[in-house]
Amino acid sequence: MTKKRYLILEDGTVFEGEAFGADRGMVGEVVFTTSMSGYQEALTNPSNTGVILVMTYPLIGNYGVNRDDSESVDLNLGALAVRAIEDQPSNFRCDETLSSFMEKRSIPGISEIDTRKLTRIIRSKGTMKGMLTEAGKDVNLDTALQVLAASEMAPGLVEAVSTKRPYPSPGRGKRVAVVDYGMKHGILRELNNRGCDVLVVPYDTSAEDVLAWHPDGILLSNGPGNPEDVAEAPAFIREVLGKVPIFGINLGHELLAISCGAKTFKMGFGHHGGNHPVKDLQTGRTEITSQNHQYAVDLDSLEGTGLTVTHVALNDGTVEGLAHETHAAFSVQFDPEASPGPEDSNHLFDRFIDTMERHNGKEIIANA
Repeated sequence: MTKKRYLILEDGTVFEGEAFGADRGMVGEVVFTTSMSGYQEALTNPSNTGVILVMTYPLIGNYGVNRDDSESVDLNLGALAVRAIEDQPSNFRCDETLSSFMEKRSIPGISEIDTRKLTRIIRSKGTMKGMLTEAGKDVNLDTALQVLAASEMAPGLVEAVSTKRPYPSPGRGKRVAVVDYGMKHGILRELNNRGCDVLVVPYDTSAEDVLAWHPDGILLSNGPGNPEDVAEAPAFIREVLGKVPIFGINLGHELLAISCGAKTFKMGFGHHGGNHPVKDLQTGRTEITSQNHQYAVDLDSLEGTGLTVTHVALNDGTVEGLAHETHAAFSVQFDPEASPGPEDSNHLFDRFIDTMERHNGKEIIANA
């Protein structure tokens, strides 16, 4: 028998729906994604740690869940909100239903709510906190709003999702150290597809330890939360900058900017989805990209940092890519490995390989 469940926003808006997944309640930031597919990848993306994710596409779960498409082993998503959940999926790769997948991993969900209305609220008022109630239990609205007002979004998200010890992903090509701030497995896939010999290291690994491995390049991964909370990152990046090529993705992009003296800000409702147009200022080409970030680099703070803008978002003009004027370092705010999403920007991994090929062990300029 289906149980009731409520989603309560901090502005007092209440959505009544049906529970699926785990029975527990939770509090988190409510964000929406415009992706039409890829719900399994979204659930397992460490960048979504702790959030209540709203799927704007109405029918979710129709192709089930399989063992191959997860972006991480552990699930850290707070909750999932959908218009309709399908419990009889049809796909030859399907291993189980989305609801059972979430129940086993303690992720609650709510269905049969007006996700279009919910998305419009977030777009007009910005990202806000929300409470998902326990399945089948009523909650006093005043009490819920007090809990929401008192709750704070937890810092230390990167520490929670980063690997606790280094591990290899062997290859016979370029040696790449990946700093795991909440890495998607798609990044490893793209590096391995290019023959790279990869070592994934924890977020707080010292520059000395990473350089002792003699990497040909360093990749700063995606991850959750506020980049200002990753206190260890700027000093690490400044120490390796100019010694080996650097490629930053998503949170890694923001951390590269901060390490060079730029600032970041929290966006109104962020970029989440697989259909965001980005213009490459170096080629003039527009690419459709997969994005999942709540923070962005402040354009006005880039003066004097040695960074130049390489990509901009066509929807709102925000910074989507940077390159260092002196050192071999570049970054993008979007996810070039997609998973899910378009593969227009997959060539950036080839650019990273080319940069490492040109590097001779000394400081080089980015376009040498």
